Amino acid sequence: MKVFVACFLVLSLCCGAWAQEEKPSAAPEVLAKDLREEVLRTQATVKDMLGRQETMALPITVYRPPGDGPFPLVVFNHGRATRDKRASQGRYRPETAARYLVAKGFVVLVPTRIGYWETYGNFDPENSGCKSIEPMSLAASDQVLATVEFAKTLPYVDTSRWLVAGQSVGGLTTVATVGRAPQGLLGGINFSGGTGGNPDLNPGRPCNPGAVTEYWGTIAKNATVPMLWLYWENDKFWGADIPKTWHRAWVDGGAQAIFSSFGPSGSNGHFGLNDDMDHWLPVVDAFLAQLGFDRPAMVKAPPPSTFAALNAADAVPVSPSGKAAYAKFLEMAAPRAFAISGKGGFGYARGDYAVGRALGNCQRYGNPCTLYAVDSDVVWNPR
Repeated sequence: MKVFVACFLVLSLCCGAWAQEEKPSAAPEVLAKDLREEVLRTQATVKDMLGRQETMALPITVYRPPGDGPFPLVVFNHGRATRDKRASQGRYRPETAARYLVAKGFVVLVPTRIGYWETYGNFDPENSGCKSIEPMSLAASDQVLATVEFAKTLPYVDTSRWLVAGQSVGGLTTVATVGRAPQGLLGGINFSGGTGGNPDLNPGRPCNPGAVTEYWGTIAKNATVPMLWLYWENDKFWGADIPKTWHRAWVDGGAQAIFSSFGPSGSNGHFGLNDDMDHWLPVVDAFLAQLGFDRPAMVKAPPPSTFAALNAADAVPVSPSGKAAYAKFLEMAAPRAFAISGKGGFGYARGDYAVGRALGNCQRYGNPCTLYAVDSDVVWNPR
């Protein structure tokens, strides 16, 4: 379990696990000011597996770097909850992953697809009935393409250079989009992609995995750009071996994809996007560098400083509430990190990629932040 606390407010930020886990009622939304987070809307037209067609609003969450751009684009796609939890899915906010991508220099557009959040109801274009996955794949990837078309109206986006990425059914959406070879696409990143899983009733045994094998093997011949596929051994949706069969079908079909397999992560590796950043970040970073995006973006711990002793809470240059938070930080087990801003703000985190999460939790309110302490060391130097 991780702790996310930032600048006087406890937050629950939904990342990879959002796609499959029901979340408790959250505090009112606070947008990430440093990422210029906003929600825009366009329209998309999609069909379901019965051929029913609807045109609906498509909400798109935007994260972008400072400056006017134009910046290259990443379209990031969410997963699909099991039926009993789907109504609870809200707006998808993969903030921690987006923070890394924005630091790389990308605008990140995150469509919350039709049939989720605001458009949840009687029309579900991604219901496959565990049969053919082509209709759901086309419906989901149609919305990626609608997002790119909308991005062409945004002066800060360069749609001649874009990537597609996503987790779970968002990974399936990513593969489907690459298989359509749209203009300007440079590559795709698939986090735990697939469909048909039910970790509670049939852990590691998705319904009809052969449908994925057949469809991905068929559309692979159209793919023209490289992909990175990332899966975890203890994925309770697909298991460890089925994704390898999917990858083999994709490559044998004529497409390009690096398959990266990681060891167990938490209780369910399906959520490695959010729970195992320490391992996937270097792999993704190397993939992006091969595509020409080599700007440093991973947060690393500075060397220890001599500013103060670790347990000297009074020395931490934060507000009284920040000092109380620092006392809680000292009670946490490593890995852990605590960040501060020049205006008394703070943020801290424990667990996977603690340094990046702590820094992000601090600076999301719009003020520049630096790391103060990491694990057992004070690393801050006053300027």
